[in-house]
Amino acid sequence: MTAAPRDVLMVLGIPALLIAPDHRIFATNAAAEKLLGKNIEGRHFITALRQPTLLDTIEQVQRDGTRRETRYLTNDGQHDITYRVTCGAVPMQGRQGVLVSFEDITPMEQAGQMRRDFVANVSHELRTPLTALLGFIETLQGPARNDAKAQERFLGIMGAEAERMNRLVSDLLSLSRVEAEERVRPAGQVDLGAMIEQTRHSLAQLADEAGIGMSVHLPPEPIVVPGDADQLRQILTNLVENAIKYSGKGAYIRISLGVPDYETRLRGQGVRIEVSDTGPGIDAVHLPRLTERFYRVDSHRSRELGGTGLGLAIVKHIVNRHRGRLQVESQLGKGTTFTVILPMDGRQD
Repeated sequence: MTAAPRDVLMVLGIPALLIAPDHRIFATNAAAEKLLGKNIEGRHFITALRQPTLLDTIEQVQRDGTRRETRYLTNDGQHDITYRVTCGAVPMQGRQGVLVSFEDITPMEQAGQMRRDFVANVSHELRTPLTALLGFIETLQGPARNDAKAQERFLGIMGAEAERMNRLVSDLLSLSRVEAEERVRPAGQVDLGAMIEQTRHSLAQLADEAGIGMSVHLPPEPIVVPGDADQLRQILTNLVENAIKYSGKGAYIRISLGVPDYETRLRGQGVRIEVSDTGPGIDAVHLPRLTERFYRVDSHRSRELGGTGLGLAIVKHIVNRHRGRLQVESQLGKGTTFTVILPMDGRQD
């Protein structure tokens, strides 16, 4: 190490620097200069590193030679970045230097935060109906014990809250299954036209009850793609049900299947399924976040209509599994169009 420290550091694929026994930075690699700035060699490490927790860790290693880890937080101008910093003693000039390396653990930190947010969201979504159920049970056991009308009304509300929890658990299980299979390419073959007709038929009554018109537009020849029939049907059912729920009475839904064509985003032949509605539309500020778990444009209305906030997250993962793309276009007052682009040969990555 003392013979050619810079050469050794240059081999490392992560930022690293060597602090000499006199507390000055003896050598760095290019990645460290990119992270901490150029021309830091020869400077006292306190002036180059600055963050108190890191400085304390280096000083402790200098004192007792024990390897330690800490965190180094920075920002690239757009995102926060977290580094795991490892500090270890290195024999140098007959004394003890410190080798400091930086490992970017931002993806792991983000994954951890996502898990924490997910648990918090699930807890919140379940707490509301559970609280309602417990309250009504207490009422039925007490003040409403002999009130038949109140019992009937409360039991109806309890049934709705229980069904809400059942939908949430069902969607959570579905999301879990889809995520587990996301890297496994589907091996089946799906006739998209037949699937669309089946979905339209199964949702026709729901559309009629909501006062919404619905039409299907298919090419004359069958379009067959590699895929999982149940999952692709789940995509279409979710998108059409959303259009029915949120478009409003008097709106119109159009389901169309295009003919195979070259798709730039797939870098190959693909086919488009579009679900368009003439509803109130979605503000552009919401579009980038629609497929996030539990994200709702209108939380209160969504819950009233039975939404769990997981439907479009499930759609996104299914589309990813099929190596496809999902697009959303919307204008306030003019409606929304969801487009699913699926590859024809299943080989796109």
